[in-house]
Amino acid sequence: MPALRPSEFVWNCFGDQNTRKHMFELVLRSTESMRSADWLLCNSAHDIEPGSFGSIQTLLPIGPLESIPSSFGSLEGEEDQVLLNWLDQHPPDSVIYVAFGSTTRFDPAQLEELALGLELTNRPFCWVVRSDHITPEIKPVLDRVGGPGKKQGKIVSWAPQEKVLGHPSVGCFVSHCGWNSTMEGLANGVPFLCWPYFADQFLNASYVCDVWKVGLRLEREDGNGMMVVTKEEIRKKVDRLVGSVELKERSSEIKRMVRDSVGERGSSTQNLMKFAEWVRGL
Repeated sequence: MPALRPSEFVWNCFGDQNTRKHMFELVLRSTESMRSADWLLCNSAHDIEPGSFGSIQTLLPIGPLESIPSSFGSLEGEEDQVLLNWLDQHPPDSVIYVAFGSTTRFDPAQLEELALGLELTNRPFCWVVRSDHITPEIKPVLDRVGGPGKKQGKIVSWAPQEKVLGHPSVGCFVSHCGWNSTMEGLANGVPFLCWPYFADQFLNASYVCDVWKVGLRLEREDGNGMMVVTKEEIRKKVDRLVGSVELKERSSEIKRMVRDSVGERGSSTQNLMKFAEWVRGL
């Protein structure tokens, strides 16, 4: 298991001392609840974290967990289909997919660096930016690089992420490394550019880059007193990732491991059956 810096503990990610205290107490309560549980089910696969699961016998990985739209009817809207049609127009492994979860808010200066960096790659990109995160200050930049009628970039307020990552045209995932996004990227064999900003995302990025070796880190630099991922860093890392045969091969290998875990004889399938038998015996 990779090392975790004290500054990356979840309670240390808050500037306010009172919030830190409450978060620390929440973690303690959660830990006590975990200790009292008979089983802990998690969205992971044994073969990608054997050390963690070997040390906690009550922890059962049953992932990757994926949505099953057929169970609820078609959830695909017109905008989703427009996006998928746009992806269809691009060759395999050519599109950069950029998504940072539902809560990330970038400083306008950082958002502009990202927009300019994506433009500098000269590669097609799909970037998910929530509409309520777009300020009047940054809107002109976003419109210039990915607004209506632009060929290189497509900026959307939401995307069917599993379908996007599973599309053959997507060859790079710029991610905050939230756990669900990480599992979806692994399950679809897409190499990562890691941009963590909070709590467990730093540890997840370490797994991606140092353990599984399916991605690269985006490094921050000091820009006028603020740590920024520059447009040059984005362009450089995209070029390096897209040109790496090793990263693509390793991503395909991890994809196979993760997918096999939910096969008929896979470890996640067996764990779920084990849990079901335990429930029946109650």
